[in-house]
Amino acid sequence: MNRLKGILMIITGAMMWGATGPMMEWILATSDMTISFMLTVRLIVAGFFVLLFLKMSGRDIYQPLRHKVWLRQMVIFGIFGMLGVQLTFVGSINSSNAVIATLFQFLAPIYIILFVSVRHKVLPPTAQVVGMIVTMVGLFYLLTNGSLSGFALSAGAVAWGISVGFAFMFYTLYPARLMKEWGVLLSVGWGMLIGGIVLFLASVTKLQAGIMTLGDWKISLMLSLVIIVGTVAFLLFLGSMKYISPVETSLLSSFEPLTAMIISVIWFGSVLGKWQLVGAIIMLIGVTGLSIAGGKVKEEKG
Repeated sequence: MNRLKGILMIITGAMMWGATGPMMEWILATSDMTISFMLTVRLIVAGFFVLLFLKMSGRDIYQPLRHKVWLRQMVIFGIFGMLGVQLTFVGSINSSNAVIATLFQFLAPIYIILFVSVRHKVLPPTAQVVGMIVTMVGLFYLLTNGSLSGFALSAGAVAWGISVGFAFMFYTLYPARLMKEWGVLLSVGWGMLIGGIVLFLASVTKLQAGIMTLGDWKISLMLSLVIIVGTVAFLLFLGSMKYISPVETSLLSSFEPLTAMIISVIWFGSVLGKWQLVGAIIMLIGVTGLSIAGGKVKEEKG
């Protein structure tokens, strides 16, 4: 029963996160709202309500902030983890589209494998190397649309996309101790609030124009949906790890780009090129192979 609960949580969370991409793409395309304003509001509001919920449930939400070690880790997670993921993901959407941005985040497993290999000074298993090669072949087709004459994406889109993968790698690896000690909700709540406050301070002089865009009820409604849907997606994704293995989590996360692609086609009429679509499928196959290979390595070590 718990395993089924975990599967439903990750599928629902992945689909909800995939849906937020086209939502944010629509906001940026149809209004003058800046990325910094949208993320400032999203992170501060979401973080505040998560912490408020915990406070009303009787939880001492300030406990981790009373210890310098945990306060430092919480700040690092908030800035480079939570804010880093949000900023690079939306930046990638703005420079390409929601589908491309979602696919780029699937490079994170490759970065994680390389990081672990360098840190422990060991070569990755053959199965993981094959998985990385397959994923990179898929990325090649996604970037070039099968033509060696030039990239199908701009240099800016590629730079943002690569950053998305690194941000998701950090977001995945760094908060493990935090969440083990203080739980998912408290870590995510403070991470969002800290990240939002830092972004607010960094862009406070540019926020007035963003406030004016909220006068359009459609923009306000869509931003509210982004905040609610995105926050629930984060919580479902991280919460599912209590009930299912990381391998299953990675495999079922493929619902993210599929959801983003379906919504983008219906909403914007945007379609990937023939070879870009082939590349997307190859990338998902490669990431699936990496997940399975990683799971087998852990079983052998256990």
